[in-house]
Amino acid sequence: MSISETYVRYRRTLGEEPLAIGVVLVALWMVWALVSGLWTGGIQVSSLASLVWDGLLRGLIIGLAGIGLSMTYSILNFANFAHGDYLTSGAFAGMATSYLVAGIGENSVGALLLVGAGGSVFGGALGIGVTTSPIAVVLGAIVAGGLTIALALFIDRFVYKPIRDESGIALLITSIGVAFALRYLIQFVFGAGVRGTTAAGSVPRINVPAFDGTFRVTAHDASLIVVAGGLMLGVHLLLQRTKLGKAMRAMSDNEDLARITGIPTERVIRTTWIVGAGLTGIAGYMFVLWKGTLGFNDGWLLLLLVFAAVILGGIGSIYGAIGGGIVIGLTASVSVIWIPSEFGRAAAFMVMIVILLFKPEGIFSGRTTA
Repeated sequence: MSISETYVRYRRTLGEEPLAIGVVLVALWMVWALVSGLWTGGIQVSSLASLVWDGLLRGLIIGLAGIGLSMTYSILNFANFAHGDYLTSGAFAGMATSYLVAGIGENSVGALLLVGAGGSVFGGALGIGVTTSPIAVVLGAIVAGGLTIALALFIDRFVYKPIRDESGIALLITSIGVAFALRYLIQFVFGAGVRGTTAAGSVPRINVPAFDGTFRVTAHDASLIVVAGGLMLGVHLLLQRTKLGKAMRAMSDNEDLARITGIPTERVIRTTWIVGAGLTGIAGYMFVLWKGTLGFNDGWLLLLLVFAAVILGGIGSIYGAIGGGIVIGLTASVSVIWIPSEFGRAAAFMVMIVILLFKPEGIFSGRTTA
């Protein structure tokens, strides 16, 4: 190929794909800034490893919560904006249980059940942690999932089911109303203050070597990976190895055909709420256990990232929600290398937009439910 032909080819590419050229240039600049920072010592390998580790853990939380949202959309065909407040409800229910188990006999039951509202009880003083009070943590996770399931089934029975045959817009707007109702009910009962929930100083940790330093891995990090990984594997086995899972996939593909072939659609819908809400409640509890604080709008603040993960991974895809969650989590954490930390969430959404411009169906396009 002659020099003139090469010039014409690249000029045509520049004219036809300016966005692609822009993305490549930005990516090259980011790589150059990272490599030069590592080379000159401006960026430490240990700091980068710490950011990647934080992003992976954050991504697991987002992906775990995203599974329930993706299942709801795939099988019930509406975007549930109350999903974030299900997450908050599970977090408060689980922490109330952990507080009660860890502090019963030494503190007021009311103060424990209200998760120390108004500074009446502190999680650190109770020794809340995966190693300091393992029974309280395990029971907290179980109650978080169980109460969120009960809440989701109750709302579906009395709110969503009567209008399920209406348009998706009606369900979506209704879910926004449910979200506000739950959020401010939680604020009314537990208070608006953000409280510390764990004995952060007593959480075992190890320092992992990383070339020029170390990065920290705690027992709560390890418990989050074990719980999230185990639940994700369980969902995979449910969808791929059981009759109920196959029925869920069939209903996701074609609800009318599923009804004609005798699939118990109401049972599938009920199972969707049970699995999705259970995962969401446990995700909320593990998120609070991991970060060590709890507020009434935690789920709402996380909801947009969960939506971003579900859309990025491919709406309706369980594996897409997991993969999208990890991408979003890593982006939000690692982006502080190039931009101020307050723009980390914005960077996650920008990555979502860029990927969707080139792959509009999402990372796992065409693979609904499973």
